Amino acid sequence: MARRERTRHLIELGGLVQKAGLVELADDDRATLYGAMLDCAARVQADDAGTVLALWKRRGKRAFDAEETAEEEQR
Repeated sequence: MARRERTRHLIELGGLVQKAGLVELADDDRATLYGAMLDCAARVQADDAGTVLALWKRRGKRAFDAEETAEEEQR
């Protein structure tokens, strides 16, 4: 059961990478995507993590809300 939940979680995270447009921007190159994520992690560790994470969270919530609104308008 735990393995299935972990697999689902990983698939959802991959979906977010796709949804953010990173796959196309990196030309589907996994080394580039991994490097970008490592850069993000290093920036959070070097800066005020709370501020950076709060900014990312706000942006993500706005994007999810905009997507939900667009889906509702299509119905």
